Amino acid sequence: MESIDLLVLRTSCDWLKAGERVLLATVARTWGSSPRPVGSMMALRGDGRVIGSVSGGCIEDDLVHRYTTAYNGEGMPEGLPRVVRYGVSADEAHRFGLPCGGTLELILEFNPSLPSLEQLLAQLDAGNLVRRELDLGTSDTSLTATHAPEQFSFDGQRMVNTLGPGDRMLLIGAGALAEYLATMALFNGFKVAVCDPRHEYMDGWNVAGVEKLVGMPDDMVRAFAPDLRSCIIGLSHDPKLDDLALLEALHSPAFYIGVIGSRRNSQLRRERLVEHFGQTQASLKRLHGPIGIYIGSKTPAEIAVSVMAEVLAIKNGVALPSAANVTTAKRAREASA
Repeated sequence: MESIDLLVLRTSCDWLKAGERVLLATVARTWGSSPRPVGSMMALRGDGRVIGSVSGGCIEDDLVHRYTTAYNGEGMPEGLPRVVRYGVSADEAHRFGLPCGGTLELILEFNPSLPSLEQLLAQLDAGNLVRRELDLGTSDTSLTATHAPEQFSFDGQRMVNTLGPGDRMLLIGAGALAEYLATMALFNGFKVAVCDPRHEYMDGWNVAGVEKLVGMPDDMVRAFAPDLRSCIIGLSHDPKLDDLALLEALHSPAFYIGVIGSRRNSQLRRERLVEHFGQTQASLKRLHGPIGIYIGSKTPAEIAVSVMAEVLAIKNGVALPSAANVTTAKRAREASA
């Protein structure tokens, strides 16, 4: 499953190629609570069809009423991009379903340049990170390849949005837990691959949309080439497989590196990596294990939920409370028993 940004851009491109009129809306600024973060996008076709989201639905409905033939005989306008604001007053915030005190500002691009969108998609499909800059005074768009994600910005005149490649997940070990976790990651817009040199595991493992890699995990991690939008998770329960993958992953800029295992096994793994593989306590600070947040999970499906929640929290820059840490939570429960 593609990320929502890619889906919006690709659909916009397809609509423009088909001769449809298209409005591309981007959340530019927010004040107070807002349903969607800055940089979120939606595309609106001239007949009222919508892909993507900038709110819980009410603002999308208003844009459909204003700019499409579904309710407006004039349809979508031409011209330079516009800035519109929703939720300035309490009454308007309530009308558009915004949280109390919530206000958001949108940039509306009418019939964005098809060649520019095609070039952007070509770069994203090639795995490149692209800085898209829009000048609202001229509607000129520039695309620049970059190596580091940049915060979305809008100064009232120029919008800068860094796009793609999508988040990626590499799972080591083709078991039941990997099936659940891969499915959840796909629904969250990750591109997922699973690696396992054991044919007896890989032959019976099948989740649509996941790349299957048969080979030694350390080789597969190098081939995966983890970047800032990548996570690597060991699920094999076999130290010969998980440890090799972790050693390679720790040399990468991956935003999340984790491995399944009990508290005891996690501690033994850390001691093993320090004693035999030259790691230090400092280098192992990036290693998550036991993985997941504490929800009392027992089944593979529940464990996958806890792991996916931890991955998303770290990806989104959320500091989890100590009570969510598996080791801390279990010690607290044992102490109170």
